[in-house]
Amino acid sequence: MKIIHYMARVSLEDGGVVRAVLDMCQALANRGHDVTLFTFCDDDVPQQWKSSHAGVPKVVQLNRKGKLWPKLTAESIEVFRKQLVDADALHVHVPWDVTCAELSRIAKGMNIPYIVSIHGMLDDWSMRQRHAKKRIYLKIAGRQFLEEAAAVHCTAQAEKDQACKWYPKGQSVVVPLIFDLADYETLPGPEIARQKFASVIPDQTTPLLLFLSRLHIKKGLELLIDTAQHLRDSGSSFKIIIAGTGEKAYEQQLTQLVNARKLTEHISFLGFVTGIEKVSLYEAADIFILPTSQENWGFVLIEALACGTPLITTKGVDIWPELVSSGGAVIADATVDAMAEAITSLIQDDAKLKSMGAKGRDWVLENMKLDKILSQYEKLYSNI
Repeated sequence: MKIIHYMARVSLEDGGVVRAVLDMCQALANRGHDVTLFTFCDDDVPQQWKSSHAGVPKVVQLNRKGKLWPKLTAESIEVFRKQLVDADALHVHVPWDVTCAELSRIAKGMNIPYIVSIHGMLDDWSMRQRHAKKRIYLKIAGRQFLEEAAAVHCTAQAEKDQACKWYPKGQSVVVPLIFDLADYETLPGPEIARQKFASVIPDQTTPLLLFLSRLHIKKGLELLIDTAQHLRDSGSSFKIIIAGTGEKAYEQQLTQLVNARKLTEHISFLGFVTGIEKVSLYEAADIFILPTSQENWGFVLIEALACGTPLITTKGVDIWPELVSSGGAVIADATVDAMAEAITSLIQDDAKLKSMGAKGRDWVLENMKLDKILSQYEKLYSNI
């Protein structure tokens, strides 16, 4: 099949949506499909995609103009139309990007079906943010764009349950995101991270908690800092590493909060970590923690389990029932007391930590098999 994907900006620092799109495109290409990714920013697109290598996706840059409601240039529309001529499907990502609706209208006019992956952006928490602006866009163009899609792609049943009320005449489908197990089948061990980040990783007798994600208000970092203060004041021994980047103003706000609470001995900021060092960092941690308000999938949660690291998160994650069934996760209320209790109960029980880590890893290796999930995408494209 010939599949066209669109994602406005391909920068891994933006979080899991970008990772999902890259993995999806590469996996489809590996199965012999003709895959082209359209984007305005190809910063983290693999270099070989830009050189027309056989067996890898192709990438094409678009241009648009305008600020309030940007539109594609005439040249970009022409390039896009040429690619669509013999395509089987268009797959666009992120419902609030007005270019998704523009590309989809072009596809519809050429009788090419399109799929929209909403990536948790119609979840209840997400819809409470800038609610008026989103309601206006849905009324003007968004609802029609979603309802005319051959499928609105959700990654979990909980996501579908929250989202479908915004496109009542639309067609939803639930398919998990693709997770590439290649980096996790053989783990590098924790020593790489312990050496690389020796200045912030404590001795192995101090429980190490890891937060690794985009630094964003929804991720619960203020709650994590409040919990750290509670643990310190109760006499607990621990160290929290926060790995990731976000908007500079927000990063500074978090740093100032840690300083004001006098938590610099207990919390360290590491910045963006990737590659083998990231995998090793998961292994070095005793617990992975993500006290998030909303997450439709959460690659970092699957990554932590794949590394044998038990985790604590909230019901703000749409796949929380699946995480519970893995045996490697604790789901806690998004309060200081609940988070502190979950952390304390785990760091005081080494046997439970090891058991949860082993169960979580086994679950990922069994349930995230690439062929199993990729076949569901192929069936989706084939059906439409």
